[in-house]
Amino acid sequence: MNLLNQVESQLFQESDLSLDYLCQSIERLNSYQLDYSDIYLQQGSMEYWQLEDGLVKDSSFNLVKGLGVRSILGDKTGFAYANAFEQQELTNAIKAAASISKAGQNKHVSFKTSASENIFQHASPMTDVRQSEKINLLQDIDKLTRGLDEKVSQVIIGLSAADESILVLATDGVQAADIRPMIRLNITVVVESKGKRERGSAGIGGRYLWAELLAADFSDLAKQAVQQALRNLDAQEAPAGSMPVVLGNGWSGVLLHEAVGHGLEGDFNRKGSSAYSNKIGQKVASDLCTVVDDGSIKNMRGSLTVDDEGTPAQSNVLIEKGILKGYMQDKHNARLMGVEPTGNGRRESYAHLPMPRMTNTFMLSGSSEKEEIIQSVKKGIYAPNFAGGQVDITSGNFVFSASEAYLIENGKITAPIKGATLIGNGPKVLQKVSMVANDSCLDPGIGVCGKAGQSVPVSVGQPTMKIDELTVGGTKS
Repeated sequence: MNLLNQVESQLFQESDLSLDYLCQSIERLNSYQLDYSDIYLQQGSMEYWQLEDGLVKDSSFNLVKGLGVRSILGDKTGFAYANAFEQQELTNAIKAAASISKAGQNKHVSFKTSASENIFQHASPMTDVRQSEKINLLQDIDKLTRGLDEKVSQVIIGLSAADESILVLATDGVQAADIRPMIRLNITVVVESKGKRERGSAGIGGRYLWAELLAADFSDLAKQAVQQALRNLDAQEAPAGSMPVVLGNGWSGVLLHEAVGHGLEGDFNRKGSSAYSNKIGQKVASDLCTVVDDGSIKNMRGSLTVDDEGTPAQSNVLIEKGILKGYMQDKHNARLMGVEPTGNGRRESYAHLPMPRMTNTFMLSGSSEKEEIIQSVKKGIYAPNFAGGQVDITSGNFVFSASEAYLIENGKITAPIKGATLIGNGPKVLQKVSMVANDSCLDPGIGVCGKAGQSVPVSVGQPTMKIDELTVGGTKS
């Protein structure tokens, strides 16, 4: 059974809708004087467990089911949704969404089924796993974590999974489906010593199943969380001023994602509100910087077989050796900008409009060794982990808080520091990248991206890299 037929059989088991009826509905939408219309159906489940101090403190199981209808005319959009798979609900949504235009005669649409192969396993991550197995896993990890150090005073473990099927039909002939599993486990640790308390965390996840999760090294994950918390206990206050900063590989790519990635999304550039607007073909970064968004990487958190408009996920080079090559596009912005969609049309759910969003965004490796980069810094900071930050898309200015950072003194990583914030401008920072290591990797599967009130899963990544000069906000001058 192909992917489209499998999703069709799942969605319409207790419904008067069918694939044929949806095709007829698209032809009805195509009779309106519109540029484009689509119908999006989503069905899925979400499960969550939280263990705190050895006891299950929270658990939930939610079902998601609904459809959304969108119509586009120029830069105007009509949108309506319903939380049921029923012909009458679909008819009402079509009338509401298409009300931005006039109706005419039905026009035939030649549908082309997406040839993309599903890159995920066709199964639910945790639905078929016994409740006792989930609780036992959490309790085993709790015991393992507590045994690592006597200073551990609190352990919180979260386990979540989602199982989602989507179907998209559009007036441009697209007929596509996707099945998207997701699983994540996170450990948060609080350590206490001499009246001081500090926190550390670590997590893993991706679009894979329970068996793959069980293959993870939970001992290493627990050590990461505990060691981060212990380092913060002994950390000294961060210095303040302008200095070289070395960003670690993997999760540090969250700074790249926020400070650069959002500015490369099509809607901001169509409106001219991005620091990268009208700069395609221009040099926007160091020659060492090549930035890619790739939604087709197997098992990664931001990956998709097709995006939420039915466009196959693909690898898009955004910046190549410092030159801006293109933006991430959904269909609406791509049409208005006269370019092709890039597989980046994403939405939180059927009740939200799609927009250009990142998937797995990362910088490619360079040729330096990590040790070589550290040795090149006489006095600076090494920051391998970040807690979050804020970015102004128009200016590119950002502020990020480091959750783990160290001093670099005379070419060596020395004392851990806390309270460090990195302050800069995304485009200018990329131009100050002077060394890029050969160790690029994606984060362990914990990223969530927010935009315009919508959240979607993403992955971020980069190699270890040196920024010659960056403002560090701290408390020690």
